[in-house]
Amino acid sequence: MARIPTKDEILAWISDNPTQTSKRDIAKAFGIKGAERIDLKRILRELEADGQLQKRTKTYRDPDKLPPVAMLEVSEISPDGDVMARALEWQGEGTPPRILFIAKKGDPGLAKGDRILCRMTEEAGEDYDYTARLIRKIGQHAKTILGIYRKGHEGGRITPIDKGADKEWMVPAGAEEGARDGELVEAQQVGPKGRLGLPKARVVARLGDPSAAKAVSLIAIHQHGIPDDFPDAVLDEADAQTPAELDGREDLRHLPLITIDPHDARDRDDAVLAHPDDNPNNPGGFVIWVAIADVAHYVTPGSALDAEARKRGNSSYFPDRVVPMLPDRLSGDLCSLHEGVPRAVIATRMVIDADGRKLSHSFIRGLMKSRASLAYQEVQAAQDGAPNDKTAPLLNEVITPLYGAYHALRRARAYRQPLDLDLPERKIVLTEDGQVESVRFAERLDAHRLIEEMMVLANVAAAEELERLNRPLLYRVHEEPTPEKMEALREVAQASGFTLAKGQVLKTAHLNRLLSQAEGSEFDELINMSTLRSMTQAYYHPQNFGHFGLALTHYAHFTSPIRRYSDLIVHRALITAHGWGDDGLSPEDIDQLEATATHISQTERRSMEAERDTTDRYLAAFLSERVGDEMTGKIAGIQRFGAFVRLDETGADGLIPISTIGNEYFRFDDREQALTGERSGLRLTVGQPVLVRLAEAVPVTGGLMFQLLEVAGNPVKTSPRGAGREGMKRKPARASKQAAKARKKVHRTRR
Repeated sequence: MARIPTKDEILAWISDNPTQTSKRDIAKAFGIKGAERIDLKRILRELEADGQLQKRTKTYRDPDKLPPVAMLEVSEISPDGDVMARALEWQGEGTPPRILFIAKKGDPGLAKGDRILCRMTEEAGEDYDYTARLIRKIGQHAKTILGIYRKGHEGGRITPIDKGADKEWMVPAGAEEGARDGELVEAQQVGPKGRLGLPKARVVARLGDPSAAKAVSLIAIHQHGIPDDFPDAVLDEADAQTPAELDGREDLRHLPLITIDPHDARDRDDAVLAHPDDNPNNPGGFVIWVAIADVAHYVTPGSALDAEARKRGNSSYFPDRVVPMLPDRLSGDLCSLHEGVPRAVIATRMVIDADGRKLSHSFIRGLMKSRASLAYQEVQAAQDGAPNDKTAPLLNEVITPLYGAYHALRRARAYRQPLDLDLPERKIVLTEDGQVESVRFAERLDAHRLIEEMMVLANVAAAEELERLNRPLLYRVHEEPTPEKMEALREVAQASGFTLAKGQVLKTAHLNRLLSQAEGSEFDELINMSTLRSMTQAYYHPQNFGHFGLALTHYAHFTSPIRRYSDLIVHRALITAHGWGDDGLSPEDIDQLEATATHISQTERRSMEAERDTTDRYLAAFLSERVGDEMTGKIAGIQRFGAFVRLDETGADGLIPISTIGNEYFRFDDREQALTGERSGLRLTVGQPVLVRLAEAVPVTGGLMFQLLEVAGNPVKTSPRGAGREGMKRKPARASKQAAKARKKVHRTRR
């Protein structure tokens, strides 16, 4: 490793060599290579800030940029070891950008002509335009193994945690990467797949204790059978794709479409634009554009990519990773609407009136170029009067009209009255090593609601368009609650002093009226949770049964084909309906619509369960150092064996076993969701505020156990664990199992 020169040494060398003052020249002079250039860059910036160096003016180049993830080809390896690459996708008219590849420990060796998928970072003022860091070398698709490492005399073995695994893997001496006996490790196959003996693998990541935070999502992925390793044929198909061109498409690159996503988004599959309608017959109306990545262009019926996407059904999201439906080459590159990069889309142009009612729509297969990739927070700040350098130029032309259209859509929403549950979303923030740094409730801004309303409108337009053209599709269905569920909710409402109308066709407006009555009262949480529990699970189906929760009669998923297979089916239906190409719905797609609907409804539930289990484990790990602490919360559920409590601070759920509450028998009322003590009269119901002590936190299972201290400010007499009448005793382990089963019965309705 070369020694990084001091500032005085750099200044002296520049003084002696006035014609060789680029960063590349300086790095070569001092023998600095690869990642060490980052330290050199820092020193040069400090010298510039001190006024001791002045950066030369950059030369002019084409404004088109490379996407954040790009396919490269190694073009040059200098005698000093610098690896330079060229972009395989460059559509600018100027000089192609110079790219320096920076290797990290463990990266494979590269040769001229190798193709690599890399994450790109733009470098201003350097003698190269981008640095690239490896995601994957194309053509290298080593099998990934997750398992427990067992140390041997020479090397060791890995026992996979996958339930379907029927063999161990041998780790040769020198391929252990320091793994210790009993650790959870990630490994990759090495060498050919031999027929004799155990297959060989090398450890690529030590994940430590199998119960540790960093291993949590990987365990859930494997436990729930979520595919997380793309087959070679799928990756080969993805790597062979090239960007869609304008041929046969409408040119939308002049439209100032923008993407608005979370600040850490890796894929951007929807872009929006709005402007006032210039039709004099529509005063106060707007034209809204929603452009969605044209995934169907790349993922065609019968391909390996299509089979794998259908198998996965959807992407799965965890606090520390995403298991995508599509490989990085598509999800993070060709199908992601990156700023300044031409991308294929299927777009809808919708006209609404001043009250947000859709007057017309049309669909277009086009090519767009995003004007900007923005985060929700910076868009909201711009609208609130604090634009930054990126949003200020867009404020009048793009952002303000978007909010104007949003306010019109809000008026239509208020008239339609979709179900308005107050259920804040938790966000787990992790440190770099996978530990939970904090747990907070996600911020809800008008910028979030703006995108939601425009996506809902586009989904409605897609369903109506395919119905108009009499084409098969998959609907997003949410049926109304059963009469039995409604009667149970009505009893809870009446017991709380509220009313829920009976004897008429149920509408979401009736439920919203109940939620409004309870808002701000001591029964707010009870009514929200009881209403949620009365809902059915949303699902996909080729027949239209309406969407009760959104109060819509025609609804399909169109806006996220990168992460939902249902949306890809809808895109293909639109392609076939409009005669845009031969990559629309195939006869097999149509024949299998009902089977596909059932399958992807199941994969969605599978992901929800894995995500929930992962969240529970992270929260248990986070709280495990606070056993014995007192915490406030609310009762979130009642079962015969105890009460579930949701903590105010973190939203974590845990159980108060009935055996720990007093030395008496508790009667369970399923309809009223209540437990009542026979002697004391103590009544526990959903929504009551409680003070509890954390008695147990088990990260490996995600289980939390509480001891009840107060209910609504009144102290509660507790009993030693296990005390109580026959039939009400519950061992903690058994209670935990019953709690886990009960949790699985509660599903949130997803749009």
